[in-house]
Amino acid sequence: MSTTAHSSAAAISYWETEPHHHPEGASTSLGFWIYLMSDCLMFAVLFAVFGVLGQSYAAGPGPKVLFDLTLVAINTAFLLVSSITFGFAMLAMHEGRQSRMQAWLFVTLLFGLAFLAVELYEFHHLIEEGAGPQRSAFLSSFFALVGTHGLHVTFGSIWLVTLMVQINRKGLIPANQRRMNCLSMFWHFLDVIWIGVFTFVYLLGMI
Repeated sequence: MSTTAHSSAAAISYWETEPHHHPEGASTSLGFWIYLMSDCLMFAVLFAVFGVLGQSYAAGPGPKVLFDLTLVAINTAFLLVSSITFGFAMLAMHEGRQSRMQAWLFVTLLFGLAFLAVELYEFHHLIEEGAGPQRSAFLSSFFALVGTHGLHVTFGSIWLVTLMVQINRKGLIPANQRRMNCLSMFWHFLDVIWIGVFTFVYLLGMI
């Protein structure tokens, strides 16, 4: 073989690569963590906006007049309990008890929908009282922050229903278990964000 042919063969061999076998689901977990980090940044911006505009009432009503802290505390309990029931669903999944897991997921969904119902009632009441998002910078930032969290709970509930259907059809296959793990992280993440909202927006606003 000539020197030129040998060099060409060596170059081809150099650029040929073996297919790399990555653990199944590794890219899914990494991608979802990246998504959660981007969500953290978005909520950090919304908290910062509320921190800047939260005292700008434009001669309108403030938190002490508008907020029903008892109702918000009940709503907070709904979301926190839903996180506990999701934990029970995860335990049932690891034990391979599909029926029990589905039952706990359904209970989690009910608490999530109850949270959304109370939040919608609060928004409706505020708007009926003339305290809509256009009334002041405080209310604009309030509706933006709390409403964005509510949209996340809505999407999480839709995801929960979709996953329940997939599990009912295909069982606890590895793909569905990965989806459960991702949804679990997302649901607990929403709880952490809401604790921040409850503390920063409602509790401190009542002082």
